[in-house]
Amino acid sequence: MADDTTTGNDTTGGASTGTTGARKAGAFDIRNFIGMLIGIFGVVLLLASIFDSEADIAKADGVRVNLWAGAGMVLTALVFFAWARLRPVVVPEDTP
Repeated sequence: MADDTTTGNDTTGGASTGTTGARKAGAFDIRNFIGMLIGIFGVVLLLASIFDSEADIAKADGVRVNLWAGAGMVLTALVFFAWARLRPVVVPEDTP
């Protein structure tokens, strides 16, 4: 990747604006927070699915709801992380 020698910022990639005073939002991107929360809830549901009783599964017509919901939430979290990684938000630097 190319590096801007004046600011040390990456100037290549799909989200580059061509300005030298821009940087990526990184960990402060809202998509990372949303992905993290959905992922945590998904992992909790996946862990809860291990302890599903036969009565709980029978209540849901034989569908392991915690397993499928947890897997869907983890997959959704991965999509959010990939989206934030592939299309980063470029934040302009403050100029006095």
